[in-house]
Parts: sequence; structure tokens; C-alpha cells
Amino acid sequence: MTQTALQDILELRRIDAPTLRPQAIAFDGSSLWLGSLETERLYAIAPNTWTVTDEMSVPGKPWGMTVAGDELRVLLGQTAEDHRSIFRAVPGHGVRNSSAVPCPDDTGSHLSYDGDRLYVSQWYNRRIIALDDTGKPGTIVDVPHQICGHTIVNGCFYCVTVEDETTGPYWLTRVDARGSSPTSIDLATIPFNARGLAFDGERFWTNDREIHQTVAFAKPD
Repeated sequence: MTQTALQDILELRRIDAPTLRPQAIAFDGSSLWLGSLETERLYAIAPNTWTVTDEMSVPGKPWGMTVAGDELRVLLGQTAEDHRSIFRAVPGHGVRNSSAVPCPDDTGSHLSYDGDRLYVSQWYNRRIIALDDTGKPGTIVDVPHQICGHTIVNGCFYCVTVEDETTGPYWLTRVDARGSSPTSIDLATIPFNARGLAFDGERFWTNDREIHQTVAFAKPD
């Protein structure tokens, strides 16, 4: 359930993104990766200097992204109908088009990876679905709000959530699905329309997409 009297997230950095409409976001251990809905490109950024160190084009709009080993998994929207599929992208080599798997129900926004399984979140269906290597759905985790981004930290899903994306409020919500039934708690409010979520080991990163900025904030728990 949503908690009352929550505090806003503690912003640590707010920086102009190197591109317009940053949406997808992931951290690979040294670089922060951003995906732009405007340019349909991915950008690797050195967080401390905020310089672009690599970039690649992708065949669609990058709605979500996560790191899986030495590769990226990128959820793309393609064609005028915005069909959703997940692609492998290898830094320095580009996107493996032959690797694409369709999202369950042709819908999904954001991705995470726990070292074994890939997870895709469905915004309006309020759930996170485990996928195998072929894209076959497995375990389903229900989330109490609509999901605008998620990542995995210490075995729990941390999600950017909202009830109404036009009016807010937005929350940082932790979902622990390790027991017999998931437990959820809203940890803090996010005072802007956040999109995507990544964790660099110390702080979270998200995007304030429509003003083209990327925000780092403290882990509240």
C-alpha cells in the first residue's frame, strides 16, 4: 500500500542529457547507458565527467534497457503500430537483429536482469514478467501501481511507479518477490515525470524525459 507523509527523493545530480527525450537507462559497471526516443540511439556516458564514450543506433524507439553480462538488452518499439520486441546489443558491435524476441502480449516498457533471468515490465498491466532465453513468459510479479521503470537491487525490484501519468504523484516503490507472495512498499515520492531506473551501486538514476535531463538520487532505504 502507498504510505502517507512520504519524503521526496534526495536529488544528487541533475544534468542535461546528451540527447533529446532520454528514456531507457542502464548501468554496466562503469558507464551509464541512455536510450533516446528522439534519435533512436544509445549513448554510453562516463558518469563522473558526463562525456559520451560510445553510441550506437537501434532499429526502433528504445523504451527500456538493461545490462546482461557484456551485452545490453534493449526493448524497442517498431513500426507505426509500435510493436514491442527485445534485442541484444553489443557495445562496439551494434544490435543483433536476428536475436529479437517479441514481448509478451506485444507490450512492455522496461527491463531488468538478475544474472539468470530477464524481466520485462508491463506499464498498464502493473506487472513484471520473467522471460527465458526464447522470450517465453514465466513467473509474474504484480505491482500495485503502473510501472515507469524498474531495476533489481539486493534481490528486490525497485520501480518508478504512478497511478496517473499525467497528474502523478510518482513513487519509488520496492517490491520483494522472494517469498510466497510479493510485498510492496512506496519508499519516496518523485516530484517529476520520471522514466526508467538504473542503480550504479550507490545511487539511482532516472530521466526527466520531457525536459531532456537525467537525474541521480539517493537510495532512500
